[in-house]
Amino acid sequence: MSIEIVPPTAAVADAALRLGVEARLAPVSLRSLLPTAPIAGPARPVTHLGSVDVLLETIDDAPPGTIMVVDNGGRLDEACVGDLMVLEAERAGLAGMVIWGLHRDTAQLREIGLPVFSLGACPYGPRRVPPAGRRMASAVLDGVTVGEDDHVFADDDGVLVVASVHVDALVETALAIQRTETAQADRMRRGESLRAQLDFAGYRARQAADPELTLRRHLTERGGAIEV
Repeated sequence: MSIEIVPPTAAVADAALRLGVEARLAPVSLRSLLPTAPIAGPARPVTHLGSVDVLLETIDDAPPGTIMVVDNGGRLDEACVGDLMVLEAERAGLAGMVIWGLHRDTAQLREIGLPVFSLGACPYGPRRVPPAGRRMASAVLDGVTVGEDDHVFADDDGVLVVASVHVDALVETALAIQRTETAQADRMRRGESLRAQLDFAGYRARQAADPELTLRRHLTERGGAIEV
């Protein structure tokens, strides 16, 4: 599934609320290593057990444009991904990497430029003796489960996980919301306040007579935008 224009996660979250679709919020402690424009792609999850073989297997099987999600149990005593693995993912055409754990080789990762979301950096690599076996194609980000039938949206505001079946509707609605908000911002820059656009004075007058009136209902009834 290819998305020509990736909406920001804020618009995706608003779209999910409007459509009644579950968009799972990954832990907000996951932060982008670099300022990152919105990215999206099919999830390729893997549980890290201490060896890079399962990571290489994931990259080997992942089509271009996917987002690798590495579950290292949120460990803060070791990094499970470094520059060689990120460069390998970038060369293979992956769109980004989400690490429920730590990375290392920060300076090199900045040079590579692949979007990487993690809990931070640590100089130590894996300290465990890994078991042999095929990769576990799943990840759990502090209770948020990610499977291969999921899609990941990520940017500087965070990481969202949604079922792939909902992606088309979410993106369409999110882009419409973004267009509305961009138009509102443009009008504000031309001198028309947001209060004027929303007829906020009219809302306050109506609410004085009807304390149950909400701003959202006021806007809906007058045919106005509700992205506020």
